[in-house]
Amino acid sequence: MEPLDLFDIIGPVMVGPSSSHTAGAIRLGRLARAAAGFAPAEATILLHGSFAETGRGHGTDRGLVAGLLGWAPDDARLPQVAACAAEAGLKVEFVRADLGRVHPNTARFLLVSAEGQRVEAQGSSTGGGAVVLTELNGWPVELSGLYHTLLVSHRDRPGALAGITGRLAAFGLNIATMRVARRSRGGEAMAMLELDQPPDDRVRAELEILTEVLWTRRVDRL
Repeated sequence: MEPLDLFDIIGPVMVGPSSSHTAGAIRLGRLARAAAGFAPAEATILLHGSFAETGRGHGTDRGLVAGLLGWAPDDARLPQVAACAAEAGLKVEFVRADLGRVHPNTARFLLVSAEGQRVEAQGSSTGGGAVVLTELNGWPVELSGLYHTLLVSHRDRPGALAGITGRLAAFGLNIATMRVARRSRGGEAMAMLELDQPPDDRVRAELEILTEVLWTRRVDRL
């Protein structure tokens, strides 16, 4: 069992009225930005359930935008986030949507970079500031931001995972959890590796040398 930290006991240090709708929204936006791998220039955000019903009053809209800007939950600029987003060149549109049988505090992000790269991500604020990103470009993930995480897209071939984990071991990185999904046998697969230590850029460079690895992405602990 993982030890509790101060955040688990007393909740997040934050600006805003609600840990779920404000602090959680900021953390969710930060996770979506990190998982996308770029600072978005355009964002369409689909709001589901209570995010759609009461989000504006609780600052959910401001929080999600603040997270996409990379801000922390205690950033004092939160009341001015709309002006800061415009200054940063981030255009945001909110849409009320029914995303199906998901947590009521759920948002779906359609993100576009300045170069036209597109990423879709979906996640939920599950209470007390805790969040989980559940989908990335159609891949099922479970990103909580509690660990340093590597996302590794690779070909579903024998030995591919051994090569990946072997490189991590060579850098002295311990894997806390690992989840693997694939679209089809022998096709593209996705490994999500939560690590006890932060990987640096050398780790990603070494992984991307591997023949079976297609791309990597680092998501730092929140």
